[in-house]
Amino acid sequence: MKTLILSFHPEPRHSVTNAALARAANALDGVEVIDMQTLYPSGHIDMFTDGAVEAERLLSADHIVLQFPVQWYSVPTLMKAWMDAVLTRMFYLFHETEGAHLEGTPVMLAATAGNVPEAYTPKGQNLIPLVNLLNPLRAMAYRCKLRWEEPFLVYRAGKLSEAELAEAATRYAETLRAWAARPVEALAA
Repeated sequence: MKTLILSFHPEPRHSVTNAALARAANALDGVEVIDMQTLYPSGHIDMFTDGAVEAERLLSADHIVLQFPVQWYSVPTLMKAWMDAVLTRMFYLFHETEGAHLEGTPVMLAATAGNVPEAYTPKGQNLIPLVNLLNPLRAMAYRCKLRWEEPFLVYRAGKLSEAELAEAATRYAETLRAWAARPVEALAA
């Protein structure tokens, strides 16, 4: 079983929390972590050339994780560009040869947010629960017929103590290990 993690941190050299998660995941057997910002530093992803490479990468995976810091209640610019190029290619232009073969693949989000969990409540600074802010990505997974897994969320990104950061990284690795070990039929639809 191969778990593919596409990490979309816009400044990987300055990342603390996402970098710790990526290191913990990379230490697991069967996990491949791809730093997308390093691959596409300009932020441009060509639907045909880069899209073909990305489609092949996705089709080689048994599980897919999209890892990113939440920025202004949304995904980083590169992640949006990736979705526009790769998913449009796979599910609109080359559905029979690409998108149809990805259908049923389990997908999980690993999202980090700089604020505290209480900020994502009706009386908090951000009003809406973080998991609800990710609903457009859930709709994307539904549209692409990917099997949705509950997101892995880390709050206070960049502000965690070393012990808290180590605990989050361990929890991430354990979540990924358990997720990959479950039969696809047992995963959330």
